[in-house]
Amino acid sequence: MDKNGILVKEAMKARPITVTTKTTVKQAAALMKKKRIGNCIVSDGKPIGIITESDILKKVVAEDKKASQVLVEDIMTTPLIVVDPYVDIEEAMKIMSRCNIRRLPVIEKGKLIGIITQRDILRLSPMLLEI
Repeated sequence: MDKNGILVKEAMKARPITVTTKTTVKQAAALMKKKRIGNCIVSDGKPIGIITESDILKKVVAEDKKASQVLVEDIMTTPLIVVDPYVDIEEAMKIMSRCNIRRLPVIEKGKLIGIITQRDILRLSPMLLEI
């Protein structure tokens, strides 16, 4: 633990929204709109991927595909890069930076318990912006 001392579990959002691999992109996008979020974790019993607004734009809209005919499993980002809830948020930010991602699902004992985003971290610790 560093001088900052904020753990991922203190900054994460609990109960992230999940969809299955057989969910259509249209259904996932409607759920994201309704919940006012930018991603869904893809799970088939265990978390296996993530679908983001960016995935939908690049892999469906830009390719002129019909969202109601494309399954989440066809455009999800996998493998899922995750973080432990007892890691310092500074370490989480380093993982995001290294992997060029903005969201990290939080996994404890193999179970999805939350998600932490760059925005969550910056709200708590603006000095981590340098990372």
